Amino acid sequence: MHRWLVSAAFCIGPVAASAQVLPKIPIESYSLPNGLKVILSPDRSTQVVTVDVWYDVGSRNEARGRTGFAHLFEHMMFQGSANVKKGEHFALIERAGGNTNGSTAEDRTNYYQMLPSNRLNLGLWLEADRMRSLTVSDSNFRNQREAVKEERRLRVENAPYAAVIFEGLFSLQDSTTCFPYAHSSIGSMADLDAARVEDVQAFFNLHYAPNNATLVVTGDFDPPTARAMIEEYFGTIPRGRDRPAVECTPRFSPGLVRRPWPDPKATLPAVFVAYRTPPYSDPDHPALVLLGNILGQGESSRLNRSVVRDQRLAQGIFAGANLPSPRRGPGVLFLAAIANQGVAVDSLDHAVRREVDRLLTEGVPQAELEKAKNAFVTGRIQQQQISLFLAEAIQEANMFLGDPNQVNADPGRFLAVTTADLKRVAAKYLTPDNALVFLVTAGGAQ
Repeated sequence: MHRWLVSAAFCIGPVAASAQVLPKIPIESYSLPNGLKVILSPDRSTQVVTVDVWYDVGSRNEARGRTGFAHLFEHMMFQGSANVKKGEHFALIERAGGNTNGSTAEDRTNYYQMLPSNRLNLGLWLEADRMRSLTVSDSNFRNQREAVKEERRLRVENAPYAAVIFEGLFSLQDSTTCFPYAHSSIGSMADLDAARVEDVQAFFNLHYAPNNATLVVTGDFDPPTARAMIEEYFGTIPRGRDRPAVECTPRFSPGLVRRPWPDPKATLPAVFVAYRTPPYSDPDHPALVLLGNILGQGESSRLNRSVVRDQRLAQGIFAGANLPSPRRGPGVLFLAAIANQGVAVDSLDHAVRREVDRLLTEGVPQAELEKAKNAFVTGRIQQQQISLFLAEAIQEANMFLGDPNQVNADPGRFLAVTTADLKRVAAKYLTPDNALVFLVTAGGAQ
C-alpha cells in the first residue's frame, strides 16, 4: 500500500515553471473497412516504437454472475493463437528487445508492445494474429482461471488495505441502477468458479473484434509503411456483431455512509474516503483532478502538511481523482490516509475531514492553483517523452473524449480552471452527503 501511495503521487511529477508549453502531438487517424480504428503518431527522435491496442471492453460490460471475465480475458490473450504458441508472445517480444503486457479497467482492456523501431512488424503481427485466432481451449481457460484466482488472493485478499480499494469503493454506486460500475473489475471467486469455457468463447466473439478495437502506433516509424503493414495484418479480420448498450444511472449525494472495515492484514488503522464524481468528459472533471493534487499529492499538499507533518497523525496520505483509470461512467475522488502508531482511526478521520472542510470554506488561493497546474503540465510533458505513455494518452483522448485529437486540446481544460471553479466544484462533490468513508481497523479488530 505504501508503494502504491508513493507511486501514485510520483506520477504527478515535480513542480514546473508556468512558462512550459506542451508540444503539439501529430495525429493521423482512419478506419479499416472491418471497423478497426487506427491512430498514428510518429516521433523520429528515439528508435523505439509502441503498438498499443485498446478493446472497448472492461468490467462495465460484464453481466451479473459473470464478473471477472474482462480481467480473465486479459490473461487468455497471451495463451496462443493460430501462429503463436502458448507463452510465445512474451518470448518473441523479449527476444526482439522489447516488452509487452496488458491491463484491465472498468471501460477498457489494453495490450501493448514497446519495441525497437525496426521490429514494428512483429508487434503488429502478434496483435493481429490473436485478434483473428485466439486459442480458447478448455485447458487454457482452466489454467488462466486459476491464475486469476491466485492473483486475487495475492493482490486483494492477502494484501493490507487492498480489499477496501478493490471491493469497498465499488459500493459508491447502487448495483441495482448502475451495475457496470458497482462491482470489482477483478471479479468474484464464485463467478470465476461458475464460468465455463463456452462463456469465455462467447465473450471473445462479442468483444474482441476489430470494430471494437483501436490500434495506436507511436514512436519511430514511417507512416506509409505502417499503414501497409496494418492493412496486410488486420484488414481481412472479420467484423464482429454490434454489442448491447451499457446502462448506468449514477447517484450523487445520496447521504453520508460510514463503514467500519476490519482488515486482518493491516498493521495500522487507516481512513479511506471516496467522493462520487462525474465522468472524465464532464466539464467539472479537470477541477476535481486539480483538487486531488492540492489536497494530497506531494509533500507540500494540504493533507500532507497538516495531517502528516504538523499533527503527526498519519504516516502517509494520498488524494486523487480519475483512479485507477478514466471512466465514461461515474468516477471517484479518493483520499487514503494510513495512521501513525497509536493514533485512533476516529482521530485521523476527523483530521482529514477538517482539512476538506477548510478547503470548502476558504477556497484555494491563486498561487496554490498555479502550483497544481504546473505539476499537471510537468506530468503531461513527461508523458509525451515516452512512446508507451503517449500512446495511452492518445487512447484515453479517443475513448473518453471521443476524438484522438483531443490529446492536444485536453490540457486546455485543466489550465482554464479558476479558483472560483475549484470552490464551486468542491462544494458540489466534496460534501459529506456525497461521501463513502471506510474506517479501517488493524488486525481485523472491530
